[in-house]
Amino acid sequence: MARNKIDELVELLENYVECWKQFNRYIELARKKQFDDDDEAQFLELKSLLTQQLEIILASFESGTPPREEVHALLAGAPSIRFLSELSEGSLRALENQWHKIFIAWQSVLGQLKVQQKQIPKGFFDKLFKL
Repeated sequence: MARNKIDELVELLENYVECWKQFNRYIELARKKQFDDDDEAQFLELKSLLTQQLEIILASFESGTPPREEVHALLAGAPSIRFLSELSEGSLRALENQWHKIFIAWQSVLGQLKVQQKQIPKGFFDKLFKL
């Protein structure tokens, strides 16, 4: 894989992982029952972004982890912060556990890409192909 492509994927995944961190913040708002209509709107935007970016990532390379179905199941299982706030503590913990498994899987993929990124010196292909 060319260095520029790896650089782009690393940046994309770093941003994606940050979005996953934000998702967990909304779980905490639901648990504390401290959210408003703006939070609900931002949560919906975040879920849209996570879904769309997932497709871009999966179209860019095959990682197999985490599976698309798991990500979709988590996002579909959290229709709103209000819905989450009404879940039992056990259900909320299960959702958090599912979130954490996906988050760790994305961190692993990001780490693998960073290894590849370090193996290809910056400008290597530019010199090779006189770009």
